[in-house]
Amino acid sequence: MHDVVISGAGLWKPDHTITNEELVASYNAYAERYNADNADAISDGTLTEKPLSSTEFIEKASGIKRRYIYVKDGVLDIDRMRPKIPRRSEDELSHQAEIALNAARVALEAAGKTGADIDMVIVSCAYTERSYPAIAIEVQSELGIQGSGFDMLVACSAATFALQRAHDAIAAGSARAVLVINPELTSPQVNYTDRDSHFIFGDVGTAVVLESAGTCTSAHSFEIIGTKAQTVFSNNIRSNFGYVALAEDADPFADDNLFHQNGRKVFKEVCPMAADHLQAQIDATGLAITDIKRWWLHQANLNMNQLISRRLLGRDPAPDEAPIVLDEYANTASAGSIIAFCLFHEDLNAGDYGVICSFGAGYSIGSLVLRKR
Repeated sequence: MHDVVISGAGLWKPDHTITNEELVASYNAYAERYNADNADAISDGTLTEKPLSSTEFIEKASGIKRRYIYVKDGVLDIDRMRPKIPRRSEDELSHQAEIALNAARVALEAAGKTGADIDMVIVSCAYTERSYPAIAIEVQSELGIQGSGFDMLVACSAATFALQRAHDAIAAGSARAVLVINPELTSPQVNYTDRDSHFIFGDVGTAVVLESAGTCTSAHSFEIIGTKAQTVFSNNIRSNFGYVALAEDADPFADDNLFHQNGRKVFKEVCPMAADHLQAQIDATGLAITDIKRWWLHQANLNMNQLISRRLLGRDPAPDEAPIVLDEYANTASAGSIIAFCLFHEDLNAGDYGVICSFGAGYSIGSLVLRKR
């Protein structure tokens, strides 16, 4: 068995942002027109009136203030309400491969590695823009990496689940180094006409290099001393878009095929599940909660993170203990905890412990306990 380390991490964000104020103005204009156009059907109960939104509602519900978006054009247009992403030919680099490469190159530089040092590429995210060929193989080709690549979809836990697969491959000796990438292009699956979900997600790319401790030369590296994955089936977070819609004679872009959730049930069920998972994970490594200096938690909802932290610590965490990035980035699906890691890891000292954890649809929870080298 080989000791495995995280030797490099990379973050890429799009050029465009959308503020809560912009989203609310667009959504409310859409909702007011919808309600006026459908007044009779709303009055007789055939349709439901669309409620108006506010920046106060969004910040109280989530802690989100803005989000990055790959293509802003079209999202705020009340005649469209979705990004207008130009279609690329099969001979062009795909959108997600471009996002993945932007993050991967930063991570490789941080690790002091090139494509020649990598044996495996895992692209792991909530959505991929096509079924095959895998985005990971496209990225592998662009970086000149020999070996293998594959895509993984584990919703918001995709990054931590992929990190564990990478760890296992290196520990077993089947790979020298693995590049894990999370090109989270979430905006095409957002229902921007739904008050309760139109503000949740943002687009971003993150990447992590893992390798054997014996080959690591980077300035900031972390030994992986424990991994844990858990899934429990739940219908409370769903995205039903898929190829079977063609055979079902269904609208593939209907509201129920886009992201939707029962937020109250998710909050009630996932928070204790995540806290218990993390407690068990820490116990299994022989550490105590008080030994953990940094919690890089999933960035879905400020209230969830605060509750989980309080359950673990018995108090509110200090800002540097459990850093929050969702105010700027929003929920970036699996990339959230990796963004937090990218931005808040270089200040730790040798011997300090930290935990990367993500949780989401499935339900799924993944975590890794790290020690700064």
